[in-house]
Amino acid sequence: MVKAIFPGSFDPIHYGHIDIALRAAQLFDEVVVAVYDRPLKHLIFSPEERIALVEEAFRGHPRISVMGYSGLTVEFCHQIGAQVIVRGLRVFSDFENEFRMALANRRLAPDIEMVMLITNEEHTFLSSTTVREIASLGGDVSTMVPPHVAEALEARFAQMSESQQWSHMKSLRD
Repeated sequence: MVKAIFPGSFDPIHYGHIDIALRAAQLFDEVVVAVYDRPLKHLIFSPEERIALVEEAFRGHPRISVMGYSGLTVEFCHQIGAQVIVRGLRVFSDFENEFRMALANRRLAPDIEMVMLITNEEHTFLSSTTVREIASLGGDVSTMVPPHVAEALEARFAQMSESQQWSHMKSLRD
């Protein structure tokens, strides 16, 4: 039995992520969508909220489970008995970043394989940052994320707007 993980911050999960996980589930016996608890970036959802959003996205998919983790991804693989890390590639710049990460992971854990899946063409523009930015400006993200994620984004930005906690890191308006 081959177990793979698909790690990420998933803040929020979008259709590009979902596509990669579903395709990985066709290749491997089990896929764990691994929600990293503290990436080095600004997050709008807590680890618990991100896990809940991801779990809802994969409800009814028996070969996909969801777990939170912290620390090194390869160590998490060892903890749960995963032999493969799955990553998605959208554009050429993703390849360079993922290539470096794969080499570092290979150095740390030569027993863990890296598998890169090319995103479907319709998802090449999608990133969590893009989704957050559009949602923060009141834009329609319904073609980018499942309905429950769109609702969570709308509620979160309304809450952040009321308390004036939101500041844009990047802007699609520029």
